[in-house]
Amino acid sequence: KLGVMFPMISGLRETLDAKEVLKLAMDELDKENVAFDADIEVGVMIEIPSAAMMAAEIAREVDFLSIGTNDLIQYTVAVDRVNPYVAHLYKPTHPAVMRLMDITVKAAKDAGIWIGVCGEMAADLAMTPLLVGMGVDELSVGAHNLPSIKKAVRSLNQSECSDMMAEVLRAKSSPDIMSLSESMAQRCYPELLD
Repeated sequence: KLGVMFPMISGLRETLDAKEVLKLAMDELDKENVAFDADIEVGVMIEIPSAAMMAAEIAREVDFLSIGTNDLIQYTVAVDRVNPYVAHLYKPTHPAVMRLMDITVKAAKDAGIWIGVCGEMAADLAMTPLLVGMGVDELSVGAHNLPSIKKAVRSLNQSECSDMMAEVLRAKSSPDIMSLSESMAQRCYPELLD
């Protein structure tokens, strides 16, 4: 079953505009008597800080959200992760990134929709406790990462991860946050870590 996800949405107006374009496409197909799924799931990729800040409003208009971590991190900390001169400043566990992700997950939960995470963070076993603690419903990873991520998720206790997230949201530095998550990963599935 396919869905449609709108990328690079910065706020509510763009979400509504994209939905209108989708509706126009459906109307066109209907007029041409072309069969299609009128109940297709529609979601938004949250990869811009402004979208994360507007996640509550966006979530009420869609069926799901997906946090695109690569871009969200890059735009939040203003660092191009592939630029060798500044790549060392690209911090997935920057406190601002954690807070934006937490806002987004809570918005999805409040709206009663599912939320996923994609990007390198989703496949990083050291960060799986963070994502489980946030309450993410789905991790989008490559097929080669699936067995280890599945085992890691099954090895974690949701309640313990949620308690850790409370500490994460109070943390003041990326290394502190990474240490919390890595410690739990090391305790719960050391055999999966390098």
